[in-house]
Amino acid sequence: MAAVAKSRVAIYPGSFDPITNGHLDLIRRAAPQFEELVVAVLQHDTKDADFPLRERLEMIRKSVDGLANVRVDSFDGLLVDFARQQNASLIVRGIRAVSDYEYELQMALMNRKLAPGVETVFMLPGEAYGYLSSRLVKEVCQHGGEIDDFVPAHVAEALRARRDRKG
Repeated sequence: MAAVAKSRVAIYPGSFDPITNGHLDLIRRAAPQFEELVVAVLQHDTKDADFPLRERLEMIRKSVDGLANVRVDSFDGLLVDFARQQNASLIVRGIRAVSDYEYELQMALMNRKLAPGVETVFMLPGEAYGYLSSRLVKEVCQHGGEIDDFVPAHVAEALRARRDRKG
């Protein structure tokens, strides 16, 4: 069987507010499939971000330190425009549940219409992370729950500090 040629550049977009171990699992599994994986943080997300862009970028960079072919960047506007700027041929998206799939399918089809040369690849979470979301981690932390299994240590510290400041 012939080896599958690697795509040069893939984009893994999101708000990453904050990055979780589920995001990192997907990054670690996706990165070897490409020459470069760009973790792309949306600058003007329609969601109200709890962490400013600069802080989210720092948390992600610290989390992916040591992954040679992973780069962290931010973008504003259409994802497909950013993908073209990066010479990316693939967008990587994580799918946890059927509800994710319905939304992601719409986005993938719209992106394909806007940029026929850019495809979307869906990845399933690792078994340990199927339920995990940034929103849930923030809620657990806000109510004093243990979050160390859900996010990198530096992210857990930032979440607790944020909670304590609001306190």
